[in-house]
Amino acid sequence: MKSKNMSIFSNGIIKENPVLRLMLGTCPTLAVTTAAINGVGMGVAATIVLVCSNLVISLLRNFIPDKVRIPAFITVIAGFVSVVQMLVKAFTPSLDEALGVFLPLIVVNCIILARAEMFASKNPVLPSVLDGLGMGIGFTATLTLMGMIRELLGAGTLFGFTVTANTIDPMIIFLLPPGGFFVFGVLVAVSNAISKRQGKPVVEHLGCASCPMHSACKNAVLDSNEIPTDCQNAEKVGGNNE
Repeated sequence: MKSKNMSIFSNGIIKENPVLRLMLGTCPTLAVTTAAINGVGMGVAATIVLVCSNLVISLLRNFIPDKVRIPAFITVIAGFVSVVQMLVKAFTPSLDEALGVFLPLIVVNCIILARAEMFASKNPVLPSVLDGLGMGIGFTATLTLMGMIRELLGAGTLFGFTVTANTIDPMIIFLLPPGGFFVFGVLVAVSNAISKRQGKPVVEHLGCASCPMHSACKNAVLDSNEIPTDCQNAEKVGGNNE
């Protein structure tokens, strides 16, 4: 049991890293990582919401009707996001200003909704908490790493301290969207190379598999024997992994 729990915890950090392996949460990943401290703040906030929402949803999994589970999950997540947002506003207003709209948008973060739908709603409390903690740490580590790279190359600083700004001209492009996409692509490529060397499948395409609504969409297909338009488009672009 202990080894199984450790495996659940470590999956989110390395094997199923939500950003580099599952390709979830890319919007805040690209938007807030212009500085390392922003990545840490966003990651910690998302981790708190992940752990708390997984805990509550796991406790209520046998009481939430299947037909309203997604609205119920979003309500639980929104409650914890509101608490985290008020704490950030009260104690670190500069971080709240830096994260901007992406802090309240944690409510609809694909990582949190996906773990609620795919794991917490189907598993006991302890594994759900460990899953949320592992996914949160993996998310935080990726955001922090991206923030460090972009801040160092784009501003010559690291966590606000001058490192290379006085010796090498900063490359401002790394603080702009193209630089974010470039660093993200490099990290995904490195993650794929490491996975390939270890004999694990690399990220090529996910189709609908990474969508939190994947199971609901699948049920709809089974009920109507028709493929929804969104899934047809996704299948043409990325393929179907089922």
